[in-house]
Amino acid sequence: MAEYDVAVVGLGAMGSATLHQLAKAGVRAIGIDRFMPPHTRGSSHGDTRITRQAIGEGPDYVPFVLRSHALWRELEAATGETIFNPCGTLIMAPSDMPNTHHGKTGFLETTIEAARAYGIEHELLGADEIAARFPQYVGLGGRERAYFEPGGGYVRPERAIAAQLELARQNGAMVCTDMVVQAIRQSGDAVAIETENDVIRAGRAVVSAGAWTAPLLGAPFDRLLTVSRQVLHWFSLAEGAVAPDEWPVSIWMHGSGDTDYFYSFPPLPGEASIKVATEQYASHTSADMLERNVGADESAAMFDHHVNGRIAGARAPAIRAAACLYTTTPDRGFILDWHPDMDRVFVISACSGHGFKHSAGIGEAVAGVLRDEGEPIDLAPFALSRFIE
Repeated sequence: MAEYDVAVVGLGAMGSATLHQLAKAGVRAIGIDRFMPPHTRGSSHGDTRITRQAIGEGPDYVPFVLRSHALWRELEAATGETIFNPCGTLIMAPSDMPNTHHGKTGFLETTIEAARAYGIEHELLGADEIAARFPQYVGLGGRERAYFEPGGGYVRPERAIAAQLELARQNGAMVCTDMVVQAIRQSGDAVAIETENDVIRAGRAVVSAGAWTAPLLGAPFDRLLTVSRQVLHWFSLAEGAVAPDEWPVSIWMHGSGDTDYFYSFPPLPGEASIKVATEQYASHTSADMLERNVGADESAAMFDHHVNGRIAGARAPAIRAAACLYTTTPDRGFILDWHPDMDRVFVISACSGHGFKHSAGIGEAVAGVLRDEGEPIDLAPFALSRFIE
């Protein structure tokens, strides 16, 4: 007999949200993580994560983030934590060349189209308007255009995960940390989750293990998912820099290539520094082989190539840096689907570097599917079948 209705393996952004929604609905659920979330070993750390409602990766994502914004407000009301800061999101790109982000060409144009289709409040700005309104962004060449979304901003990932897990516990879910899942097997109408010391049985399982998904599940995920090392950098700001309440989250595509961009966050309250990062997909790693130390040369290169001359008052060297993991699919989209060989195992992977903003909404949607309530949000665009002939 199954001990639980649902077991959730991996309690980062997606897993904690799913477990919370299951427990909230009265489902007998257990969550399992090899570490003690929120932690710094995976993809859901670093103080802040961008959220934006109009999604340049494609309009299919928009319903998730709209629900996430509402659910984070519910989390805040239930816990007293500050999780979501709608400081605005500014997306900039050259007007005279293509722009690419997360492998999607025409990223800015798709963002604008999504905002119009869903009635999301936004403004379109030229270079002079950007400079006048946001003086912290310097070095503009006069050919920039921008999309500004006042309802965008940033989420505090560690707080969101901790809040969801706490509410899951309060609603009766079992949370097991520092427990490594070694295998998942289905037999009939039950799923066995094999750990180092025990076997946990559930009617259904959710695998949201991020960079550990492919090693755990094997084919076809081992050929579809790649893991890359990403680095976050924090640089100090000179005294007298623009006040935090006048500083949006930004994505600045300053060239035509997929890596010719960086994103930045406003200073957090009480801090005189900014967090910035870019992305790389040229080299791959694994969850257990990640080089977690960030060299001073890496931060210097980030500053020289992206930050210097573009953010007023930013100063090198970096005062802090951290490495994290992106787990991506071939089209940089999500997989939200049942396992092809285990019809009681639902897979949530990979976030492909843009998942946190959608995580609360995805958790709610997947919990609904597991409770046989249908799909409140269309999951067909995220089916595994798009990669399998």
